[in-house]
Amino acid sequence: MSETPGLRERKKLRTRHALITAAFELFMEKGYEQTTVSEIATAADVSTRTFFSYFASKEDVIFHNSRDGIEHVLRVIAEPRPGDRAIDLLTRAVTSGFSMFALDEQLQREIGPANHLVMTVPSLRARGLLLLFESQRELAEALHRAFPEELSLVEASAVVGAVVGGGKLAAFVSMSNGASPEETLKAGRQAVEFTLSTLRAASSQPS
Repeated sequence: MSETPGLRERKKLRTRHALITAAFELFMEKGYEQTTVSEIATAADVSTRTFFSYFASKEDVIFHNSRDGIEHVLRVIAEPRPGDRAIDLLTRAVTSGFSMFALDEQLQREIGPANHLVMTVPSLRARGLLLLFESQRELAEALHRAFPEELSLVEASAVVGAVVGGGKLAAFVSMSNGASPEETLKAGRQAVEFTLSTLRAASSQPS
């Protein structure tokens, strides 16, 4: 009897999670550069070929969740509610993104090791910066499309840059000063909330 699609999907998810878990454990134990794809596959009890059916490279394991988070926020921005202003929609999108993270236990376990690796491995730092700028571009374009008469693309870029950049910088500074993953996340969220409240106050001022 063949597996149902639901069972096949769950098996794929288990294999993917096993690869991610094995990779992070090896990265922290041996070092990112010293860990091979073959070692990751062996630790996850799969073949190297199976690894490459899930990830194109070791880098992709580190950033495996980045696309999910961006697409989640983009979906929220694509559905403005009646009476929304740009700042209302952006606030809801960002809050939804943090809520999504809070429900993902595996992602919470990975944030500390992942940030450490991105901060200490030059190739990962470069990839992280590229993904950061690309995600901000997508968010700015989406916000502009949702409110073309309220925000130009330049203005939407400035707003998104302030919110996302502020959160990322606060988290980076916090971690650099020895904060735990929980404290790092809290610092990022506080910075985002501060920036949003400042932008909201500015948008309420008469022009």
